[in-house]
This record gives sequence, structure tokens and C-alpha cells, in this order.
Amino acid sequence: MASDKRPVVLGTSTQIDAAAEWRHPLTGLTLALLLFETLTGLAVYFLPFSVFNQFGVLWHTAIGVLMTVPVGWYLVRHWLMRYRGRFSHYQFLGYLTAVLTIALFVSGFVLTWQSAMATRISYTWDQVHVVTGFVFIFAVLAHTIMLWIRRTNAPEAVAAMSRAKRSFLTQVGGITAVALLVHAGSVGLYSAPEINNEFPADYSWKFGKDRPFAPSLVQTASNWAYDPTTMSGSRGCGSSGCHSDILEEWEPSAHRYSSSDVAFQAVQKLMLDDVGAEATRYCAGCHDPIALLSGNKNVNVEGLTSVGADEGISCTICHTITQTDVRGNADYTVAQVARYVGETAKGELNKWVSDFLIRAYPQQHKESFARPLYKTAEFCGACHKQFIDEEVNQIGWVQLQNQYDNWRKSRWYTEGDATKTVTCRECHMPLNDSTDPAAGDEGDYNRVPTDGKHRSHRFLAANQVIPILMDLPGGAEHVRLTEAWLRGEIEIPEIEEKWTAGPVIRLDLFNDKESVKPGEQVDLRVVITNNKTGHGFPTGPLDIIRSWVELTVKDEKGTIVHQSGQLDETGMMAKDAMVFKAEGIDRYGNDIDRHNLWEMVGARFKRALFPGQSDSETYSFACPGMVAPAVEEPGEETQEMPFAAPDAPGELYVSAVIKYQKADAAFLDKLFGSNAGIRTPITEMASDSLVIRVER
Repeated sequence: MASDKRPVVLGTSTQIDAAAEWRHPLTGLTLALLLFETLTGLAVYFLPFSVFNQFGVLWHTAIGVLMTVPVGWYLVRHWLMRYRGRFSHYQFLGYLTAVLTIALFVSGFVLTWQSAMATRISYTWDQVHVVTGFVFIFAVLAHTIMLWIRRTNAPEAVAAMSRAKRSFLTQVGGITAVALLVHAGSVGLYSAPEINNEFPADYSWKFGKDRPFAPSLVQTASNWAYDPTTMSGSRGCGSSGCHSDILEEWEPSAHRYSSSDVAFQAVQKLMLDDVGAEATRYCAGCHDPIALLSGNKNVNVEGLTSVGADEGISCTICHTITQTDVRGNADYTVAQVARYVGETAKGELNKWVSDFLIRAYPQQHKESFARPLYKTAEFCGACHKQFIDEEVNQIGWVQLQNQYDNWRKSRWYTEGDATKTVTCRECHMPLNDSTDPAAGDEGDYNRVPTDGKHRSHRFLAANQVIPILMDLPGGAEHVRLTEAWLRGEIEIPEIEEKWTAGPVIRLDLFNDKESVKPGEQVDLRVVITNNKTGHGFPTGPLDIIRSWVELTVKDEKGTIVHQSGQLDETGMMAKDAMVFKAEGIDRYGNDIDRHNLWEMVGARFKRALFPGQSDSETYSFACPGMVAPAVEEPGEETQEMPFAAPDAPGELYVSAVIKYQKADAAFLDKLFGSNAGIRTPITEMASDSLVIRVER
């Protein structure tokens, strides 16, 4: 009987012992590893996101790297045995399978390196790996099946082949089973961080269990509390190396410090003392959502805060909003998304694993945190619109700030035509050059996926207070950019064709007379125009914010002839100023002077500019000089004879500037006490000047 253990001479035309090759340990090991990679790859591609599939990605990657040596050895050995033989369809399928295997290894190594070391995997390499994988499955199946059913006439060879194939199946099945058991075992041993989605035992249900976060309109998808750790952790988005530029932009932004802002905390303390913990939920939907949605705006919670609440409007809060309504008052819904293995756990290893998985297996990350909703003004309108109703002020409905409707009714909005509409994010989130994985966007009419830009997360507007008061990293640069923004010095190329040029707020100074005489009344007219903003100016809490005109008239010697709108040494406003702000009142007619909106029922004064609107003020003063005494002539009326004094000026120099301050001195003194000495920066937004000739 012929032996089935004949030696094989590599690189010659010596007859190859097929049975020995089927039985060879390297053959079984190679096919088992390829089978495991195929099964885990198909599971990752077709099955839903899960812990099982995430471990599948990890084992798929690890085995893929480790199998390079045995599989590479097998391919070389197999080729050396076969390449001298007569070319046939068996060899063609073998060569095709070998080429596909090499392509899988190369693309797999590239993807592994990108997942471990880069910021994202390449779409092209990913597609190469996926497409090659599917072709490989068909090629290796065809090659193996054809060899398996290949007939031999010698009875002893049939028996030997039968034993060899059983040995092959045992090896492949055993090794694959062990690998799958290790995979399943690692999933079973994994213990995800505990998530506590429960309200405190003493939670106050003042507005009913169906409205746990009222009087704010915010909701969770479950209408129940969320663990604060699932809504925080923004630094992880940047420390991964993926969104580091966006994190740096967000850090000094008003969104970042919406909850830990010292003014917000002081007003919240007043509200707590005046009307109780439940009422503070009204503000928290926009300012402090993590504490609110975790159930910590509650009695017996010191500071009304929670873990992660100091992140304010965190990355996760914004990017897990699934729906909004333009009623305002935080009318949005937040979902609690499935997280990656290690993502919410502590430790460097957990951080590395989660970062690797997010890049290697990104679909869940993209679907969880990127939605078309975020490109709309309605997304912003959920918070940038505010009202008070009876639940808060005990009286009735009062409209407060309303940037959304201002914009919707303005010249910057054209129904159904994005090319003629300037949206919130086009202004406040202009495009920056970027290598961020989020760069590029096919969802914008004027962008492409490869434009190499991302939208700035500084949200530049009027936040020149928080970065200074809290001495934030990058705060000085943020304030510099904010002041440049307020003056209209930051250009936005992508919307320049549909936006206006010039300052955000334009100031024009007019005098109807080219010259005046000493003693003559001078009438100056200052015109303020809302040139660029997509909403009213000023906007926001107008009981706190103020903008005003300072007018100064000087003679040739620099002596002040007339002035209006100057602040005194304590920062208080002169009564004669042309000022833009609002003065709210409570039910008794008292001023709302501490941002105590829970007592507000209306306003006694409000001055603001709708987009494109102008407002003016006339300033009158007497030209310096002397007037002769009255002269009485018989039969004539008494007359005053003006004449120029020797020191009458030849020219008067008039300057006017419009200034902006996020929080005025009276409010700060009421909130923190006059001894605190807290003052906020003042920005000069626009100015104009003219010269008046004086006739001598």
C-alpha cells in the first residue's frame, strides 16, 4: 500500500502528496484563522452595534496582526510547491485567493495603524478591505470546494484523502471554536461601568411625574433621569486626537461655561432662596442641562449640581439632541446613546481602547452624534428663544429674548432658498481650515466632503465676560476675536455674496449746517443701524446687557464743549445717554435689577434694533462764544446782538461712538455688592466724527 506520508520536494515538479497537505497543521491553522477573521468581519458588517461586535473588532484586529507569520509562511510554502505545475483553474483560484489575502493584510495593516495612531480611518482603504473581503470569501470557497471534491481513482488515495480531510476539519473546527470561545469569554468577562438612570429618592415632582424637568421644556427620550457621566466627558473628544481643534475652540466659549459662569451661579442662588429648587429647572434646560437631566436641580442637593455639570453645554448634550421645537425654553429631547467599550470608564487603557474602536468601527459614533437637525436654525431656536409664563412668575405669559423669530422675520431669511438665507451657524460657526475627522460636509449647498474645513465651536457673539472673569485658558484670544466680531472685522467668505459689508452696527453722525455762529444752537443727529446681525441688537437678557452712544464735542484746545453718555467713575450710566437695553418690572412696578426673571411681568422701557432697522437721536448744544447785551432803540424791539469773542473756536470736533457691555454696573453691584468691584469689558463697536466750522 502506498504511504500517505511521502515527502514533498518544494520548487520541483515532484508529485505533491495532497493528503499530507490537507492534514498539515499549517493548512488547518491558516484556514481556521481565515475563517475566524471572516466570521468576525461579517458580524461587524451586518450585525447591529453591540459589545459583542466591539470585541469582535478587537479580536479581528489582534488575530489579523498575529496571523501574518503563519499565513504568510503558508502562502510562500504553498506557492513554492505549486508554481511549477501545469496552470489550471485550480491554480488560477489559488493565485487569486493569495492575491486577495495579501490585499486584505495590507489594507488591514493600514486600517489598524490609522485606528491606533491617526484621527480616522481612510474611506478608500476601508472600502478596499470590505470589497476585497467579500471577493476573498467567494474565491477561497470556490478554491477549497473544488479541491475538496476533486476525484482520485486510486482506492488507497481515496482512503488517505478521507482521513486527511477529517483531520483538516477537526483542526479548523477546533481552532476556530477556541478563538470564538475566547471572543465570547472576553465579552462575558467585560463589566461595563454602572449607569444610574434614577432620580434621587427625595426628588420633587412639583409639576407632575409626566413633566419631571418642568418648568423647563427639555425632555429625555425616556422621560426619566440620565446618569450625568453619560452626558459629560467632553475633554475625551479632544484628548483622543480627533477633535482637538474643536475642543480648544469650545473651551472658552459661553456654551462651555453656561453653568459655571459666576453670574449664572449667583442668579441661581437668588432664585433658589426666593422660590425654591424646583424653579431653578426653568433656567437649567439651557444653562445647566447635565445637572437638570440627572435630577440634581432638587431639594437637598448642595449647589444644585452634579458630576460633569461644570461642562455646561457639553459635546454630548448638543450632539445627542434628537428633536427640537421653536417654542424655546429648552424645548428639545436628548437621547442616551450606546457608548463604546471603555468610553465612560477610567484609565489610560480604557481610553485607548475606546478611541481605537471609535476610529476602527465609526458608524455608531457618526449616527449617534451627527444629524441633519444640527445644521438648522430650529436647532438653535430651542434655547435662543425664551418666555415666562404663570408657572414661573405666577401672573402670565411674557416674551423675553427671541433671536429665532427675529431672524425668521428678517431680511436674512428666505423661505426654501438656502442660497439667499444666512443661518445662525453660517455667522456664529464660520468655517476654519481643519484636519479634523469632521472636516467636510456634503449636507451644505456650498460645501463638499473634501473641503478640509470644520465649523468653529467658539460660537463667537458677545462673550467678552466669562473668559476674563474666570481667567480661562485661551480666554484672552477668545475676547480678542469676540471684540473683532462685534466690530464686524471678521469676514466670512462663504457668505459674503449674501451678507452685508461693514460694521455689525453702523453709526453715522450728521450736522445739517456747514458752519455755525457763536451762541447759535447746534443740532447733531446720530443714526444707529443694525447692519449685520440676524436678530435684534442688542440681544439676549436686555435687563443685563447695555449698548449706548457716547458723544463728545471739543474745541480746538481740547476743551469739552458738550458731551453725552459718559460713564461716571463707578461705571454708572448718565441719564442723557442714547441707550439700548430693557427695564423689566415685577407686578408691583419694581425694577427687575438682579435678573430675577421669576418676578417679571413686563417692561417699562425697551430699546433695540430689528435687523436692518435704524434709530436716531438728536443732540443740541450752543456753539461757544459771546452774546452782546440787549440793546433798546426807541420804537424797536429789544435785540440781542451776537458777536464772536476773541477766544471763540474756529472749529468744533465732534466724535460719537457706540459701545457695548455684556453686564452693566448697576446689575453687577446688585448681584455681587458694590464692594466686589466687578466690572465687565466695554467694546467700541463703531464710531464717526465730523468737524463744524465756527464763523468768527
